[in-house]
Amino acid sequence: MHLSERTAHPEALAHLARDPVMARLIERHGPYRWGLHPLFPSLVRAVVGQQLSNAVARTMFRRVQGATGLEPERLLELGEEGLRALGLARAKGRALVGLARAQREGYFEGIEALSDDEATARLVGLRGVGPWTAQMVLIFSLGRMDVWPTGDLGMLRQAERLYGLEGRAAVEALGERFRPWRSAAAHYLWAETDA
Repeated sequence: MHLSERTAHPEALAHLARDPVMARLIERHGPYRWGLHPLFPSLVRAVVGQQLSNAVARTMFRRVQGATGLEPERLLELGEEGLRALGLARAKGRALVGLARAQREGYFEGIEALSDDEATARLVGLRGVGPWTAQMVLIFSLGRMDVWPTGDLGMLRQAERLYGLEGRAAVEALGERFRPWRSAAAHYLWAETDA
């Protein structure tokens, strides 16, 4: 379910197209667009998918979704043992129960108004939510346009390959040329990975 959609901003495309590699990716994949998803289900999906292949992550997420409807109360009723019975690791079950409690207690209220750094700090304060998960939420739930997720292995490897770079620090530095549209640049690197 999409709340809305992030579609290509002409200024972003013009800015990114100054870079020859990005210009080719824009030409190949067209104007960017991605759906924005509700925050709680996005967090659940991200935690379930951590350190799993995309196919396994999708299967596990569907199980959790089917059993709980992604409703915090139903997640809490299922509990850690019920989540474990669905095939989730104990640590992930504990994290999901924590997320459900946080949602029920209003922990995420007002997060949309926070800066990227403040929103990240609030998110990583929860068990099972690290920097990568927070970055995915910033991009795909909050629609933030200047996130450069170098913790994402697919994006990192694609940037290394296309730009002849080696290591996270080099890719981190590369991101500076795409400010304030780094999320769009990341989108194109992911699109190339999926192509």
